[in-house]
Amino acid sequence: MEKKTIITLLFSLMVISATAQIKPEVSEAVELMGILSRTAGFQEFSNDLAGQYSKDTEAWFAQYREHPTVAYYKDLRAKNGIGYERVTNMAVHLEIEKGKVKLVGDRTELTGGWLNVDLDDFVKRLNIFYADTRFHEFFEQHQSFYNDFLKLYDTNVMPIIHPEWYSRFYNGVEPTELFRLIIGFTYGTTNNGASRQLPGQQREVFAVCGYHLNPKTGRLLFDSSLPLHEFNHSFVNPLLDKDENEKIMHEVGQELFQLSQSTMEQQHYDDWHIVINESLVRAAVIVYFYEHGFNQFAMNMLNIETMQNGFPWMLDVVSALRYYATHREMYPTLNDFYPEIASFFNKYTAEQKNK
Repeated sequence: MEKKTIITLLFSLMVISATAQIKPEVSEAVELMGILSRTAGFQEFSNDLAGQYSKDTEAWFAQYREHPTVAYYKDLRAKNGIGYERVTNMAVHLEIEKGKVKLVGDRTELTGGWLNVDLDDFVKRLNIFYADTRFHEFFEQHQSFYNDFLKLYDTNVMPIIHPEWYSRFYNGVEPTELFRLIIGFTYGTTNNGASRQLPGQQREVFAVCGYHLNPKTGRLLFDSSLPLHEFNHSFVNPLLDKDENEKIMHEVGQELFQLSQSTMEQQHYDDWHIVINESLVRAAVIVYFYEHGFNQFAMNMLNIETMQNGFPWMLDVVSALRYYATHREMYPTLNDFYPEIASFFNKYTAEQKNK
């Protein structure tokens, strides 16, 4: 075997090993952005579903609601729509070292509401908030709480997570991404996917999932579909970002959004791009469960998506993705299959208009 081949094989084995050993983690940067958002009154980070941790957070940070950084951040939300996944997108592009918050990675990955923000000024103000609130002290005081939950999450959720599936399903290749699952302890029911590319390193794919207790029983809730869902976004969303795919999906995407606008806006899906991506992500999760032998769970999820979550077209999307999965000789990647997905949506909207 040639030396080059041996090196390539070793690298592949290292990558597969890295993805297989994914562990849930806590991120100080994610907690910082979540708690800043809570302190600024962002509803999606203020639902008090973390029991004593919510009480601790309130007791520590309530006095900083009028902090200059908080006022500035509120203004960013009002002017630029900062919230939800955009908070997470910033969080995974931050690192905290030796008491300083710094921005890392490619700044062009900070899209949406961050496009018109002076990022250096934002990070400067964030550092002031970090220092004035003694944030690191709060974070350190809760290490045992974080670690205890991460152990439970590792036991209850991680056995069903197989990250190597994603690259094979979407691109027909062995995995090259580094998967990271972060628990957002202030996130509650908010869950987001994100990714980043640091120079000379593997692309990192993130699922940031909220910690929350059942408000009626106080018991911890574990949902293995959430990280599966959020990891999918890092593979689905870039497809629609491609000009050729955006072009073929533009008209039908708008029609689909108009057909479901009321239901979608209740879930804070206020754009046709989100509806298309959510449809594919949710269908991909169901396909994942089918392919891993959890047929009953897949059927239950299909029913929930169709009857409760406002995606009445879900059965057909799942059928389309399962067809793709069994015809890879025709469609090596999901990008190759994308025109067929657009055709399906065109058929669906035409049928709805003829009713």
